[in-house]
Amino acid sequence: MEEQPGLSEQYTRASPWPVFVALGLVLSEFGVFLGNYLLPVGVGGVLLLEASVVGILRESGYVESMWPASLGVGALVGALGVVLLVFTTRLNRGVSLAGAGALAVLAAIGLFCYENGYL
Repeated sequence: MEEQPGLSEQYTRASPWPVFVALGLVLSEFGVFLGNYLLPVGVGGVLLLEASVVGILRESGYVESMWPASLGVGALVGALGVVLLVFTTRLNRGVSLAGAGALAVLAAIGLFCYENGYL
C-alpha cells in the first residue's frame, strides 16, 4: 500500500492556484453585485483572478517571464471592461474589469522593470 496514492514521483506537491481562482471569482462577483460601496472588492477579485491565471501559466511552463502574460491578461480584461462601459449598462462590472485590467498592466510594467534590473 502506498503512502500517497494518486501522486507520482514527478509531481511532489499540489498547486495552490485553484483556491485563488475560486476566491477571485467569488470576490469579483461579490463586489460587483453588492453595489458601489464594495466596488474595490470587485476590482480586487478580478485582479486576484488575473494574477492566478498568470501564475498558472508560469507554473505550467507556458511562459518564462511573468510580465508578458500579465500585460496580455490585463489588456484583455481591461478592453473587455471598456467594451462593457461603452456598449452596455453594466457599469459596476465594466468599472471593475477596466480598473483591474489597468492595474494588471501597471503590474506588468513593474515586473518588466524588476526583471531587467531597472528597479
